[in-house]
Amino acid sequence: MKTLRLVSALLATTLTAGAQRVTVTVLATTDLHGNIYPYDYYTARPADRGLAKLATLIAAARRQNPNSVLIDAGDTIQGTPIETIYEQYVRNGRLPLGLSLPAEGFKADPMMLAMNHLGYDAMTLGNHEFNFGLKVLDRARADARFPWLSANTETEPGSGRKPFAPYIVKTVAGVKIAIIGITTPAIPQWEKPEHYAGLRFLPPKDAAARAVAELKAGPRPDVIVAAVHAGLERAPGEGGENMAGEIAAQVPGIDAIVFGHSHQQVAGQRIGEVLLMQPKNWGISLGRMDFDLERQGGGWKIAGKSSRLIPVTAQTQADAELLRLARPYHEAAERYLNTPVARSTIAMDGRYARIVDSALLDAVQAVQLHYAHADVSLTALFNPGVRVAAGAVTVRQIAALYLYDNQLYAVQGNGKMLREALENAARFFLTCPEATCATGPLLNRQVAGFNFDVAQGVEYEIDLRQPEGRRVRNLRWHGKPLGDDQPLRIAINNYRAAGSGGYAMFRDAEIVWRSTEEIRDLIVAYYTERGSLPEKPDNNWRIAPPAAVETLKKETAIP
Repeated sequence: MKTLRLVSALLATTLTAGAQRVTVTVLATTDLHGNIYPYDYYTARPADRGLAKLATLIAAARRQNPNSVLIDAGDTIQGTPIETIYEQYVRNGRLPLGLSLPAEGFKADPMMLAMNHLGYDAMTLGNHEFNFGLKVLDRARADARFPWLSANTETEPGSGRKPFAPYIVKTVAGVKIAIIGITTPAIPQWEKPEHYAGLRFLPPKDAAARAVAELKAGPRPDVIVAAVHAGLERAPGEGGENMAGEIAAQVPGIDAIVFGHSHQQVAGQRIGEVLLMQPKNWGISLGRMDFDLERQGGGWKIAGKSSRLIPVTAQTQADAELLRLARPYHEAAERYLNTPVARSTIAMDGRYARIVDSALLDAVQAVQLHYAHADVSLTALFNPGVRVAAGAVTVRQIAALYLYDNQLYAVQGNGKMLREALENAARFFLTCPEATCATGPLLNRQVAGFNFDVAQGVEYEIDLRQPEGRRVRNLRWHGKPLGDDQPLRIAINNYRAAGSGGYAMFRDAEIVWRSTEEIRDLIVAYYTERGSLPEKPDNNWRIAPPAAVETLKKETAIP
């Protein structure tokens, strides 16, 4: 009997202690960019990414801890062709290239359909939500069965627009957890005015501080998490585009930040007492934050917090129901991508197109020069893995040249502006560690390859024996040295025009023309009309000395 009483007492103590401690889990994604199927639409091959595979990881995490919240940090409805096809249909009332709708039609925005199925609790507004205009944004937002958050996006008086909630508060296992949404404020620099009409974007730090103050005065949550669509630290020339670190350091009261936008990944980092985490883009990993709480008085106190990333792998099973829901969109995208539009007389690939001039990149430059009526064109190779076989060229292959839904701009500049832009691009490389450049490293891993722009319409070389800022040599236009004061009409995309990637020299340039279509659509239209891609590069730019080229090829990771 004494033993039985002792066991009962121990059980009561355990139950009482258990009631005083609880763990709440925040599951997070960011920068999904329309990835549902575990599939690369530009190579037509399986890929370890996307919501269908993440669904399996989410279900497993929920089984481990049912006391969970699922959020997304933005850039959700733009990216893969399944979103592009649907958004063109919403905007234009028809599919491109005369394709017919699926027999079952389109029920909703595909990403919202998928996220509703997974039971998301909230999503932060990202900058790419604006790419197809407010009609598309509003349709997707209406399809969501969860709120879109943005504490620093306000509706202008009289605009008639539905405001974005600054935060939500959800009670999980008796714990009140608040999610604050923060959007990168540079959208007016990247988008056409009609794409954000009726909205204004406030300083993120101020908006976050105001939201925290409101929460502490009202709902008084036990945990405050900010879902920030912005990178960790701002780089030179980026302005306020990336400020998650600033919010962590300067806004008291926030316990953790899930951030995105920069397509990096951070399993866990601390700035003061704030825990920060960034899941990998495209649904390549699921972010998990665990908050251990203890009951104190009438509320809860965080006793510990941790974070980790759970990667999608080849062994991760895709959720069959999610694949079924997205299948009409997937099949429509495949029909579009498989449509032949031109021919190529030679086989081409982008393996070394960031090291030597390439006909693939020249193909994009020709389109930009043509539609912008420009003297000079600047663009980057966004996809070094692109391959084009000799023969028929499909929309898939052309679309792989330009992965993003950017618009084409023409800005009024001069020789000095172009030279500064090329010097900024040359930061993609390191200065040779020895004079012959026969050894590396020569690739600057701190600069993303998609920020290495090359120019068409001029000739030049990048001398890696020289220090940063003095590498662009023999810059010539129409066969003569290009003077700093030479007026130039320059073709760039809308992100470059806003100064992104360190291209601050374009931020205040006069925009003299904007395209009404995305650059990818312009490329398809241009080569549909002309019928063939360039046969060879014109080699208007080069890296010096020649030994540096061979060293860089060895460093290139593309197989």
